[in-house]
Amino acid sequence: MANQFKMPEKGVPADTLLQRMESFKAKDINWPSGKFFGYVFYPGEDIYEVGKKTYTSFIATNGLNPSAFPSLRKMEAEVVSITANLLNGTEDVTGTMTSGGTESIMMAVLSAREWGAKNRKLKGIPEVLAPATAHPAFPKACHFFGIKYVEAPIGEDYRVNVAEMKKLITPNTVLLVASAPQYPQGVIDPVEDVAALALERGILCHVDACVGGYLLPFLEKGGVFLPKFDFRVPGVTSMSADTHKYGYAAKGASVILYRNRELRKGQFYIKTDWSGGIYGSPSFAGTRPGGAIAAAWAVLNYIGEERYVKMQMNAYHTARKIQEGVKAIPGLEILGNPDATVFAIASEKYDVHSIADEMSELGWYLNRQQLPPSLHIFVTDIHVGKEKMFLDDLAFAVKKAGAFSWENLKKNVQVNTVKGLKKMLPPSYFDKLMNMAGGGGADSGGHRKAAMYGMMGALKGTDKLDELVLDFIDKLNSPEDPVKEKS
Repeated sequence: MANQFKMPEKGVPADTLLQRMESFKAKDINWPSGKFFGYVFYPGEDIYEVGKKTYTSFIATNGLNPSAFPSLRKMEAEVVSITANLLNGTEDVTGTMTSGGTESIMMAVLSAREWGAKNRKLKGIPEVLAPATAHPAFPKACHFFGIKYVEAPIGEDYRVNVAEMKKLITPNTVLLVASAPQYPQGVIDPVEDVAALALERGILCHVDACVGGYLLPFLEKGGVFLPKFDFRVPGVTSMSADTHKYGYAAKGASVILYRNRELRKGQFYIKTDWSGGIYGSPSFAGTRPGGAIAAAWAVLNYIGEERYVKMQMNAYHTARKIQEGVKAIPGLEILGNPDATVFAIASEKYDVHSIADEMSELGWYLNRQQLPPSLHIFVTDIHVGKEKMFLDDLAFAVKKAGAFSWENLKKNVQVNTVKGLKKMLPPSYFDKLMNMAGGGGADSGGHRKAAMYGMMGALKGTDKLDELVLDFIDKLNSPEDPVKEKS
């Protein structure tokens, strides 16, 4: 089944291909509508067109060799410099562009490993210490680079508990992590305290501002009081900031910054004895698409500081209106005290995943979270003016999710059955039964996913959950059955 698609013997006309591709979009989220939160940062047609035109203008270029494309070298250097200035870096702060936040974080972790090997008397494998809410890119990087990943607990405010973090530092710790803001609840970790701890112990400190790097500085310029989170803080040695999030540039474009050039060298790779010549790479990727670099440069210059401040402040005020409206709906709450435009909706009375199902029926796309169960809201410029529509639909969805229906009954039966079987059956029998029941993968399709998330919660603590998710990812990254696709 995996190799069922073959290249056509003769090329397909462009018009036919474009029509076919348009039909593929039928199941995609309707991102121009603004009824989604996450994945797409749509800034409006004029900015979108600037990014699109500059990307295609440089679509054939490659950032691997700056001497071949000095235009890309110039634009990348200027994007890095703009980002460093925005985050209050001195003239020593330097960095590179990457394909996204994950690569930026991976480069910071790699650089910390290399720094530790040179500057710390390690007694074992190096360790990275991060809050439990830190982005999965950190443990992913540790997995790739042979580093031990250690999680520090968070407090009731969802910010990292620095006192507990301090207890987890060992002679092998090379990097402490803080987020500004963290993704799940949108709060800023106590960066000053984490960085001070890093300084005290003589280790590095990375601030993940992939979300906030092109948001928080403009909120400050707009008069919003925020705790210090950037290079103004002594002890902060690296930062990541995504230009393709709140910078509204084309994907994939992010920036990784370091306090100095010596730290940046830790992410470089060189091989001088290759028969193909001397090879040097500044980041994880070899070939680096010039279009992403050019589009980031163009969009940053096209929008400019004044318009960025206006756009981010509008999103901030919209987020505040939505939060107040959510609190006014009985049974719903906002987790923690979000600092900017990212937050999570939770409930002790209702199943939030059922609420998400009902919102999906109304055309909204909301990301679902766990620990605790919640719905993730990522307010951007496109949501300005849509707060009343969202809140009206949310109130309706809550009412429907709380009412009796065969759909809700079926979901509860499925979830409770899994919970009961998990308690009653020996692990081997339980796994066999789940294998028999799991033929359709983790998600059988459609808008409704509450039962799936409920069963995943019931399976926590078992190897079966990892197995189901791996199977789900495998299915997502395999070609669809042509018969199923046409039906």
